[in-house]
Amino acid sequence: MSANPDDIPQSDRIDGAPHPREAAQLIGQDAAEAAFLTAFNSDRLHHGWLITGPRGVGKATLAWRIARFLLATPPDDGGMFAPPAPSSLDVPADDPVARRIQALSEPGLFLLRRPWDDKNKRLKGDITVDEVRKLKHFFALSSAGGGRRVVIVDVADEMNTSAANALLKLLEEPPEGAVLLLISHQPSRLLPTIRSRCRELRLAPLAPTDLALVMAGLDETPSADDTLRLGELAAGSAGDALRLQHLGGLQTYAELVQIFSAPRDYDRSRALKLANSAVGKANADRFDLILRLLDLFLARLARHGAGLPPHAEAAAGEAACLARLSPGPNAARAWAGLQQELSARAGHGRAVNLDPAALILDMVFKINETAARQAA
Repeated sequence: MSANPDDIPQSDRIDGAPHPREAAQLIGQDAAEAAFLTAFNSDRLHHGWLITGPRGVGKATLAWRIARFLLATPPDDGGMFAPPAPSSLDVPADDPVARRIQALSEPGLFLLRRPWDDKNKRLKGDITVDEVRKLKHFFALSSAGGGRRVVIVDVADEMNTSAANALLKLLEEPPEGAVLLLISHQPSRLLPTIRSRCRELRLAPLAPTDLALVMAGLDETPSADDTLRLGELAAGSAGDALRLQHLGGLQTYAELVQIFSAPRDYDRSRALKLANSAVGKANADRFDLILRLLDLFLARLARHGAGLPPHAEAAAGEAACLARLSPGPNAARAWAGLQQELSARAGHGRAVNLDPAALILDMVFKINETAARQAA
């Protein structure tokens, strides 16, 4: 029995936050919205749009806003009573199109994403060519009603080679009235021919004030100090900030700082407790979080030594810790090199299912070893 579409997990949903198609507004990306509206109002609406930028800055939210706008805005027939050119992508929540999109029942919209694996009860690892081939049926059915048809590819980076080649054919010969919105975290991974047939909308990391607005809209709004710390660790990504808050990232990063804040050696008992907290399938998300925060800690050490200290502390005592461990360019180079080494080690450890506690303790030991060399 196939899974109900409503029950299929959505890879772009973050616990504690609305799904991008449910977001009432897009914060901090006015330039991208304005660029799309300019093209729309100038009758230069391209059939392929590549929406790029770091993870968590609003790419999916923008794609859903554009889809709602295109399907709810009737084409200009050139008559003397045509409505004025739209000045925003806003569509009222009670608009029939908005309601159908919310329910994933809009016939003019196709969501191309990783399919559900009924056998293993999980999303497949990539977007397959069979999913792209469904577009032929979609365009055949939707053409009967006329008007625009919109496809959201979320995310294009996850297409396998066969799927990418199949989508390329659609971009080369798009059906009448079709607009394809490709979301991409890493556009360099896409076929150059796909990139060349799309107009790019690049979204930037959020400014601290915009990130604070996003966090203020949550049911559990973090304090102003925590919002500042989350912004430091998330580098302008609202999605990353939300994940960090949900997984206790601030507390975990504070633990890392404490582990390496001792003047002579790392805090072994804290390190052991941290490593053991990542053991077991139930703690897989925490394991990923710790590895990511270790990588981030090394990056902040390298930047500090290179003369680019953080704008603010992400944990109490971090500034003193960074200053002691990475006082100058030589230390910066050492930490940058270790970051690359440990990133590869973490990737290998995941691939061979290395014990999480052993991997984390090994990485902590390597960091302490490098710190000792810098002190000497």
